Amino acid sequence: MAQFTRRDFLKSSAAGAALLAPGAATLKAFAPKRSATDVVTLGRSGVQVTRLAFGTGTFGGRVQRELGQAEFTKLVRHAYDRGIRFFETADSYHGMPAMLAAALEGIPRDNYQLMTKYNLHNPGDPLATIDRYRKEMHTEYFDILLMHCVRSPTWPKDNERVEDAFSEAKAKKIIRAHGASEHGLPALSAFPGAAWLDVAMIRMNHNGTRMDTPTTFDTNDRGDVKQVVADMRKVHTQGAGVVSMKLAGEGQFVTRADRQASLRFAMGLGVVDCVTIGFKNTGEVDEAIDNLDLALNT
Repeated sequence: MAQFTRRDFLKSSAAGAALLAPGAATLKAFAPKRSATDVVTLGRSGVQVTRLAFGTGTFGGRVQRELGQAEFTKLVRHAYDRGIRFFETADSYHGMPAMLAAALEGIPRDNYQLMTKYNLHNPGDPLATIDRYRKEMHTEYFDILLMHCVRSPTWPKDNERVEDAFSEAKAKKIIRAHGASEHGLPALSAFPGAAWLDVAMIRMNHNGTRMDTPTTFDTNDRGDVKQVVADMRKVHTQGAGVVSMKLAGEGQFVTRADRQASLRFAMGLGVVDCVTIGFKNTGEVDEAIDNLDLALNT
């Protein structure tokens, strides 16, 4: 009778385990599906938002303004019905904060998250300005308030007065988190190491369209994707939540394939928490949700 040795036992056990162990494809098939409307946490801020945000600043808000209030409200409500709960605007998107407030009227405030951006060209008392923003948007608080469009590499030092006011507003629970949105590599270079940042809004897509260049002003030159990604990783590692914009190349990605490639690239980095996209019709909302769902699960 053949002897069954310990070595034979171990070999047969290993073979059996290999047969039973699920492969990568099997694990992926059973992994929970991720969605554009999943709720995610923006870094150490603790603020939870849907992975896809509704933006209102396409060409400075012109695209959304031209819809008129009735059509814009229908668009916002469609996005809400599809599961989007994060809406963002800015003081410099002339008229859009008030239009967004009207569109959200009647929805319980704790059912959605609101982000606005502070116009750094606005003189006067920052806290008084924040109070004006709250009145315009019919809200007691903002989930996120960003300094809008910082461009200088010395922006943290240049805007200490505003930072202090934001910190005071956060202590008073007028805002839940603060941060900045950037335009240009000089400003972005100061994001890593800026401990004050709870949330960083950074331009991102797969080929650099309307992304950051070495200048302090916007150009049509292709941005430096490699450098943006490197700085973004540092920002994310230090605990800031990362919200990306320009995922549709500011309207320059005219094919769905390009829009899908942009989202696949951004979400594949592992450091983008949330993306914001501006819409002009319900079809664009539906497509963005589908595209982001696809990017998250392939």
